[in-house]
Amino acid sequence: MRFPHSIIQPDQTSARVMVLKWVMRIGVMRNLLTKRVTAERIGLHPESVMRLARAGQFPRPIKLGTGDKSSVRFVEAEVDAWIAAKMATREGVPA
Repeated sequence: MRFPHSIIQPDQTSARVMVLKWVMRIGVMRNLLTKRVTAERIGLHPESVMRLARAGQFPRPIKLGTGDKSSVRFVEAEVDAWIAAKMATREGVPA
């Protein structure tokens, strides 16, 4: 992922710091949901949410770090769209 040079300074080496600063700068952080909040919103366990995302049946999360255990966030609008699509299918209207 490339960042605009006016936002990220070249001496910042931590990928997580760079991503968080970039996200906060453009005002997206408030529209990102943690794995736990996302799971609560759709009524599943957090690991079930991740399984669905890996299987391509749920929006993919944004990884905020570089390691295996780095934090992830879900885009609220994508989660809401997924819920709306499920609701439409339930009512017999294809999404």
